[in-house]
Amino acid sequence: MDFGLTDEQQQLREEVRRFAENEIKPVATEYDVEEKYPYDVMDAAAEMGLIAPHIPVEYGGIGYNSVESAILTEELFAADPGIGLCISSAGFGAEALIEFGTEDQKERILPEVANGDAIMGSAISEPQAGSDVTAVETRAEKDGDEWVINGNKMWITNGSVGDYFVILCETDPEVEDRYSGYSQILVESDRDGFEADKITGKLGIRASDTAELILDDVRVPEENLIGQRGMGFLQLMQFFDETRTAVAAQGVGIAKGAAERALEYAEERQQFDRPIGDFQAIRHKLAEMHTNTEAARWLTYRSAWAVEHESGDLTALASMAKEFASRIAVDAANEAVQIHGGAGFVNDHDVERLYRDAKITQIYEGTTEIQKNIVARELFDEGF
Repeated sequence: MDFGLTDEQQQLREEVRRFAENEIKPVATEYDVEEKYPYDVMDAAAEMGLIAPHIPVEYGGIGYNSVESAILTEELFAADPGIGLCISSAGFGAEALIEFGTEDQKERILPEVANGDAIMGSAISEPQAGSDVTAVETRAEKDGDEWVINGNKMWITNGSVGDYFVILCETDPEVEDRYSGYSQILVESDRDGFEADKITGKLGIRASDTAELILDDVRVPEENLIGQRGMGFLQLMQFFDETRTAVAAQGVGIAKGAAERALEYAEERQQFDRPIGDFQAIRHKLAEMHTNTEAARWLTYRSAWAVEHESGDLTALASMAKEFASRIAVDAANEAVQIHGGAGFVNDHDVERLYRDAKITQIYEGTTEIQKNIVARELFDEGF
């Protein structure tokens, strides 16, 4: 067993860390407070090749594997989860095109996304459909050689800044099989009837754009169907293992950022004529934070390895990694605030933001409770 990173992977970590130090950290509080999208940082990230790096080389991307993508995500989120999510989510939905899209769809859209000229989004959740994906009510009906789409999508990342959205729709409501009858359809945001309503007042990840999508008789050509009609749900299930591994990497990054900032503060903050890092209570907190972060990191890397090798235990590993890393992120951010004391309760220090940002990792891409259900299902070898 080899637990070391390759020279290229270590170089990637160092380059992303430098980028985060120079481009993200100095402006993170500004974008968080103003809840605005960091277009300037996104341009810089595109120049570095950090936008949708999983896109294959033949379509303008770098073609990073899941382990390398996890390393990149970890470093971005250690700097700032809000801006980190903007960068790592710019290619949301590209997986569907890469795996199931037509050659025309790939050649037309993926290069734009990879070079930073376009932003994608994946629209699944609805006001009444969260954990239960099969409860979506957005309907797509054929009218000649077009699809006519009606419905609402909720909590959509990049909703008001995106150019292309992969939208899960019900296309065959008469089908009895609960998991059939759904399709993924590509929708351009400049279509008539497409509206995005930006959501503000979020607890965390405020730089990242979130919106409700309203689709009112939106017409797209039939060739915007992604893959086979009626297979949308099963297509999504194939990618949840990858996206949950990515959220695990986000959690590792947040925990890493919190643990590093807590250690730095403990070395600087003086009480009773010595650094608070001299006190055993603080040392125990730091030891536990760093130990848990390391454990979460390697569970996440194990899941990322399983993605690349199509391991039979991937689904369980992805849910284990997502649940554990998100929990460690919340715990580490909490302890970082505690170590900072009153100073950690205001945004003069990054830990206040990390504390708010951490919580979302236990909610999106499947809640903590859903992840435990999946692990248990895999243990008992049950189906959906």
